[in-house]
Amino acid sequence: MRHVAIIGSGPAGYYTAEAAQKQWGDDVRVDIFDMLPVPYGLIRTGVAPDHQSIKGVSRRYETTAQLDNVRFVGNVMIGEDVTVAELQGLYDAVVLATGAPNDRPAGIPGEGLGNVFGSAAFVGWYNGHPQFAKLNPDLSGKHAVVIGNGNVALDVARILTKTAGEFTGSDIVGHALHALAKSHVEQVTILGRRGPHQIAMTPKELGELGHLERACPRVDPADLPEEGEDLFLEPGQRKSVTHLRSFAAIPEAFRADKPVEIAFDFFASPKAILGEGQVSGVEVERTALDSNGRASGTGETYVVPASLVITCIGYKSSPIPGVPFEESAGRFANAEGRILPGLYCVGWARRGPSGTIGTNRPDGFSVVERIAEDIGAGTGKHGRAGFDKLAEERKLDVVTFRDWKKIEEAEAARARDGAPREKFVDVAEMIRARGE
Repeated sequence: MRHVAIIGSGPAGYYTAEAAQKQWGDDVRVDIFDMLPVPYGLIRTGVAPDHQSIKGVSRRYETTAQLDNVRFVGNVMIGEDVTVAELQGLYDAVVLATGAPNDRPAGIPGEGLGNVFGSAAFVGWYNGHPQFAKLNPDLSGKHAVVIGNGNVALDVARILTKTAGEFTGSDIVGHALHALAKSHVEQVTILGRRGPHQIAMTPKELGELGHLERACPRVDPADLPEEGEDLFLEPGQRKSVTHLRSFAAIPEAFRADKPVEIAFDFFASPKAILGEGQVSGVEVERTALDSNGRASGTGETYVVPASLVITCIGYKSSPIPGVPFEESAGRFANAEGRILPGLYCVGWARRGPSGTIGTNRPDGFSVVERIAEDIGAGTGKHGRAGFDKLAEERKLDVVTFRDWKKIEEAEAARARDGAPREKFVDVAEMIRARGE
């Protein structure tokens, strides 16, 4: 019998569990650990609440989770309740599928000012992550600045500018919905160091900005390259740039009916976040691209007013004591998923924060192939029986998948009209719901 422990119950974790089950069938026992009492990681707390179709992938993970030889072990903090070294003593393979939950610092003066947030924190706030539920951003000012040119920046801009009615059918948490309904934000500026041809935004997410009830996107036509240059882009990127061109062509008469503007400011590198205690603006340097598409400053600077700043410039994994870590890449040091004998990583913990949800599936299957090469028929370790003994000794309050289903039912029962659920945002509340 082989025993595999996976740390992290997001997409990478569940795809790895699925791969292990396909590789060994009944000859494997997989335990999936999570610090929270609820599974699915970024599907629950990272995917935008108004993108319910994407969250539907969790049904696939549920199929894996309900297999007899796969077990969810929630409410267990690795490093505090049990160490990685202890799990290595119990399981043939330990796989880190912890994702990249921390914001990459912007590295500019003023990022510690009040009302400046990283996207992990801000997205966690409106998605109900217990760690960020009490963030309480101040939305009383008129100007928000979003730093970054990827889909997370688009998510943040869209969520900031939607009406309460546009959240019907979403699972945005009540505290965020209430705060956003009272928001005074009238201008969202999206800052990007490079130009329209270098964005990491996908057509679907860009297209959504053209259909908002009270907000309208704006692109300066002067920022757009010659139209003929779009032919050199790959098709998805070309479609994204076509959306930007359509935003640049929106007539002023149409904008007059939209009280909120989402302005794309390209060739704009933030140099400092300004303010006394609380943010009041962002100092920006105009950039120009060289022949390799790299941006460099031109020396021309200006200030964008800002009462709220959200940096959407990437994520990094959380280091674990004793596990080799590549600080510069924000991931665990590994060779094709192998970290140390018996210790592996997968997903963003392996690659860094790149790729889509689906990218994690081949990643999970490839790391299981490496594990199969390394552990053969297993090493006679105690696996879940050994962990259960340790959990009993330490009086750990482990949450099972059956417990999670009760929490899920309670969240559905307390949902507002039209919403699939109202998430618990407090761990103690989640655990109480398990017993109701």
